[in-house]
Amino acid sequence: MLIDPILFKRIKEKKKFLDSLRPFPPQALKKLKEQFAIEMTYHSNAIEGNTLTMRETQLIIQDGLTVAGKSLREHLEVINHKEAIDFLENLATKREAIITENLVRQIHFLVLTKINEKEAGKYRSVQVRITGTNYVPPQAFEVAILMKDFVKWLKKNWRKINPIELSALAHFKLVHIHPFIDGNGRTARLLMNFILIQKGYPPAVILKTDRKKYYQVLDQAHKGNLAPLVNFVARSVERSLNLYLQAFERKTTKKEAKNKQFISLAEAAKGTPYSQEYLSLLARRGKIEAFKLGRNWLTTREAIERYIQNRKRKR
Repeated sequence: MLIDPILFKRIKEKKKFLDSLRPFPPQALKKLKEQFAIEMTYHSNAIEGNTLTMRETQLIIQDGLTVAGKSLREHLEVINHKEAIDFLENLATKREAIITENLVRQIHFLVLTKINEKEAGKYRSVQVRITGTNYVPPQAFEVAILMKDFVKWLKKNWRKINPIELSALAHFKLVHIHPFIDGNGRTARLLMNFILIQKGYPPAVILKTDRKKYYQVLDQAHKGNLAPLVNFVARSVERSLNLYLQAFERKTTKKEAKNKQFISLAEAAKGTPYSQEYLSLLARRGKIEAFKLGRNWLTTREAIERYIQNRKRKR
């Protein structure tokens, strides 16, 4: 197993707890899904160079407004990404869909439609290079057979590999093949989240602020070291689980609510043997339950206490 066992155990526990809270209040779930759609769209596009802010992305999605000084392409990237999310969420609610080449190409078509009609949904016919990495994708003539092998791999491992690893590896394999002239990253992240949603998980958001780290773990994966990417995705999944639990968990007492409330690492360090900097290191390594909101790490008093108790037991 590529995923860190401690991190995986936390994710399984949170997923189990989240499932125990179902069915979620419909209005609260609708609002949370809307927030995630905006966040996913903003961050996925920003990673690829789109300059629209989160607020501008929200205005385009919710109000259909145009933003002065921004290109038509940037507006279309927002609209297309949201339509792709809606398409996949609708597909996921019907039944456990089989991922085919046609589905991957359909996702890509939605990502690139009206931006590059000639290439939308079509495998590339030329060699490409990926900016910022030494990795050279396969030749164009290899793409068709590699994509056939990719969907065969997905079908074979659909129930063999845990959902976190499956989604992360599917994301990587698609980026590694780089089947399209443009839009490979967005398509891969959408496919990753489609797998997670089908498996009952909330979608994972790869943050713009983590762009450098994201490219680093992808580069390591291109060189054969897959664990850093899998754990990077796993921490993104845990972040989403935290946000879902924050929205739906019912706190029974004032003390419990306080212990489960998300606080800054500076606040969490008070009254503990650890500094804010050390907690930040633990958070980045996935050793404590923490997640990023903007550029700041958040955790809970309960998570810090659990870490302290685990350390005592190991001594």
